[in-house]
Formats: sequence, structure tokens, C-alpha cells
Amino acid sequence: MEEHALNRFEIARIIGARALQLSLGAPPMIEIKKGILDPIELAKEEFKQDAIPLLVLRQ
Repeated sequence: MEEHALNRFEIARIIGARALQLSLGAPPMIEIKKGILDPIELAKEEFKQDAIPLLVLRQ
């Protein structure tokens, strides 16, 4: 089976879920750059670096 890229809705869901985890005190999975305080921005950076520990399961 061919591996599919994530669509924009899946990306938004992953970033939103991870931002919620971060805002509730979860430890960041990457080194925080200066100036990043917003959990959404941190979650986006984690996504760019492929460091978010979440999976998308399709049926």
C-alpha cells in the first residue's frame, strides 16, 4: 500500500492537538528557539522538524 501525504485538515488537527498538549504542560520535543512562546507556533515548528509523536490512522 502506498503511503499518502497528510492533507491540510490532518495537518491542522495534528498541530492543534499538539498545541493543546503543550499549553497543558507537555514537554517540547525540540529545542525552543528564542522568541517562540505561543504553543501553536511551537507545534508548527515541531511539525516542520517531524518531531510530533502523533499518528494519523486511515480506514
